[in-house]
Amino acid sequence: MKKFKPLTFLMTACVAMAAFSCGQSGNTPTETTTIGNIKISADESFSQIVDAQVQTFEGLYKYANIEVVYKPEVQVVKDLLEDTIRLAIMARQLNDQEKAAFEKLKITPRIHKIAVDGIALILNKENQDTTLTMQQVRDIFTGQTTSWRQLDPNAPEGKITIVFDNSSSSTARFIQDSINQKKPLPPNTYATNSNSSLVDYVAQNRNAIGVIGVNWISDRHDSTAISFLKKVNVVGISANNNPTSTDDYIQPYQGYLAQGTYPLRREVFIISREARAGLGTGFVSFVTGDKGQRIILKSGLVPTTMPVRIVGFAE
Repeated sequence: MKKFKPLTFLMTACVAMAAFSCGQSGNTPTETTTIGNIKISADESFSQIVDAQVQTFEGLYKYANIEVVYKPEVQVVKDLLEDTIRLAIMARQLNDQEKAAFEKLKITPRIHKIAVDGIALILNKENQDTTLTMQQVRDIFTGQTTSWRQLDPNAPEGKITIVFDNSSSSTARFIQDSINQKKPLPPNTYATNSNSSLVDYVAQNRNAIGVIGVNWISDRHDSTAISFLKKVNVVGISANNNPTSTDDYIQPYQGYLAQGTYPLRREVFIISREARAGLGTGFVSFVTGDKGQRIILKSGLVPTTMPVRIVGFAE
């Protein structure tokens, strides 16, 4: 019997190695909610927040590798529909046409709201009129108002230039849907190729008004947000078309987003088409859980699955 023990051990080792090799070759699933590789697509206006989420998740789970591709919103949806990626992060839910496309594929996407964000309007530092009513905002984006002097007779003469980060971005879509009621943007609308370029353009052109996601200017501990705020002014907006005091004008601070008093609010979603509980499911659980929601809170946005305490100070 002693002669056969080495042989028995050798056979056991071979079986174990074969099983491991089989798993590595793909015949046996090796991905779990915290292990594996996944490629996701995200709206480029949320790159800072998504980067923070991914870095923290990968730091906790060393065998998880998440590759994020940042694109304009239109391309993010296209990737999700074409099965290029299993997970998308964007500033809207699926529309009826997109839902029908998934029904045809017999796929039920899982949609999770993860944050409340907003759209900020930014101006050149030389432009001192940093308050607008919602009606004035509508008039600018529908082309009814084309110069700053129409808003303030004492303003220097100059034609307004509207600037977005990308013509296919979620911010452009938001303005068209929520402000213009599906009407096209006016001819004095232009697009840069990034949020950084957008801020630089506004900083260098007195007559520009830029449209940017609040998360780019809301985190007062982030170096990028701090540098942006040094270059431009942020517009306070009043939902009242006849404001009686400066208190009627609301800036896109976290508390006002949470209370719903800032007019240009939007929601952020993770949409998954993952068929089983893989790495994408694990990442969704992380983002919607305590650690992920605290990252959103720190960024200056409003988390949706944890309470936000709003503190008021009496003057």
